[in-house]
Amino acid sequence: MYSLQEVMAAKSIAVFGASRDPLKPGSALIQTLKDTGFQGEVAGVNPQGGEVYGTTLYRTVEEIPFTVDLAALIIPPAAVPQALRACAGKGVKGVVISSEGFAESGPEGRRYQEQVLAILKETGMRCFGPNTLGIVNTATGLTTSYFADRRMLKPGSIGFAAQSGIFVGALLRYLGSWGIHISKGFGLGNKVDVDESDVLDYFTDDEQTRTVGLYLEGIRDGGRFMEVARRATGRKPVVLLKGGRSVEGARALASHTASLALDDAVLDGVVRQAGILRMQDIEELLGTIIGFDWTPLPRGNRIAVVTYSGAQAIMCIDKAMELGLELARFTDETQKKLSVVIPTGYKRQNPIDIFPDMMAQGFEATALGILKALMEDEGVHGIIFISFAIFGSDAYLPIVELLEGRMNKPIFFTTFGAREDVEACKELLLAHRVPYVYIPETAARAMAHMWRHARRTGIA
Repeated sequence: MYSLQEVMAAKSIAVFGASRDPLKPGSALIQTLKDTGFQGEVAGVNPQGGEVYGTTLYRTVEEIPFTVDLAALIIPPAAVPQALRACAGKGVKGVVISSEGFAESGPEGRRYQEQVLAILKETGMRCFGPNTLGIVNTATGLTTSYFADRRMLKPGSIGFAAQSGIFVGALLRYLGSWGIHISKGFGLGNKVDVDESDVLDYFTDDEQTRTVGLYLEGIRDGGRFMEVARRATGRKPVVLLKGGRSVEGARALASHTASLALDDAVLDGVVRQAGILRMQDIEELLGTIIGFDWTPLPRGNRIAVVTYSGAQAIMCIDKAMELGLELARFTDETQKKLSVVIPTGYKRQNPIDIFPDMMAQGFEATALGILKALMEDEGVHGIIFISFAIFGSDAYLPIVELLEGRMNKPIFFTTFGAREDVEACKELLLAHRVPYVYIPETAARAMAHMWRHARRTGIA
């Protein structure tokens, strides 16, 4: 049986289903591989032959004049078994089956999937899917997703796997728009072969990957997953988003990726024991990944909250306390430093209320004074800064300059104001890898996850 390392290091790919029609998904994948800079050899496979985007379409995989490491099958389910046997004869190490219509579709599709499994066991080829866009390796530009673009394949340090078809591609585009870039990406689909334990084991040993993200709808082998997860979380953070928590959601799993529902309470216990950090929604996933990727781990659970609004701070603090965080008590030295920009005594307690004292020296000087004081206080392990978006994004440039290369603890920003002003501030901060989330409570959730991981690994 080939290893995932061998498959992900593929230097050549054959695309079954590419055609002379440039709008077909197989043809789009060939164009994508050119656009994203894959340096390996690429060929199309189509019984009609021909050419698309300057790439030859061979009538069979056997006609391809070079060794084929990986095959992408974007063809009807009925044609997949024969294509797999041809790939095995060619010495292909791994295949991605993008087609739908297998076990998730009913008895006929289930029979096709059983044939696929038998061929894989006989030949030792590895398989992603069916029902997935497949894989991404940003180190080499390799992808089997015709949905990919250059931004998605910009190298990063987040490994992500999703048990879904197009979701992994859409999510990676969304993450890329926030400045979060992946190392490797896997779409698991129906998991006829490669499953969540396989990819988590791969990520654990992958040097490019520093944080692992998972979207799962079920777990095939709970015992193996626990074993692999414990090893993984001892080396890097693993965050999980789980679909099918409700009765109706669980029912939808069967028609999506043919997954069986897993009792949510059981799963919760499993992931907690294994040290996996469970996310409730995509925004929590996003904020937590940003925190792990862009900031150091906290040395404890005491946070400082800076705000212009008492209500926003109260809701944020409520969530932080619920999650096991605590409000830091500032040292006398920190209070002295804060008094320079916040002269009103009760306003410089925790949370720090910047309004209206900031009117004296202006937002920039006030914010810088507060951040410097809190960054120097070793009793403050993280900062959540709730601010205005009415001063324009340029008001945050001095903050960016202060934090660049000197962020010694997790610091999250969130701004409130008109949508266009919020977006401008967000874009500036994200462009300089300063963590930003839309809602303060998301920052509290991310900080709590980071503290739990730091405590598990002995840092906090």
